[in-house]
Amino acid sequence: MEFDYTIITIKSFNEAVQSVQNEIVKTGMRVLYIHDVQKTLGEKGFEREPFKIIEFCSAKFANEFLNKDIKIGLCLPCKINVYVKDGQTFISGMRPTILPQFFPQADFGERPKEIDQIIQNIINNSK
Repeated sequence: MEFDYTIITIKSFNEAVQSVQNEIVKTGMRVLYIHDVQKTLGEKGFEREPFKIIEFCSAKFANEFLNKDIKIGLCLPCKINVYVKDGQTFISGMRPTILPQFFPQADFGERPKEIDQIIQNIINNSK
């Protein structure tokens, strides 16, 4: 099972970041915060190509998962990374289908597959 779903986009870095945000909103989820990793590390003297972590959430899904196992909060909120590596822009998200491996006692049913498809759609529609 793959940990991540990652694509290369022909969009510029900034266009990809904006596109991901727009696609998240279209799903009815909310963008909570955008971490500018390049800026944060740059302030400490480290050079990095553009890299942003877009945190987003569905209150319904979060509440449902937390009711299954409170420790799933360690994996919340969902994140999609947009970054530049070797001159190419990537859009990448963790696959929720791996959650049962970390929380084998929790009965998630088909929900991880459903959310996995939503995240893949966000990424695919953002490219």
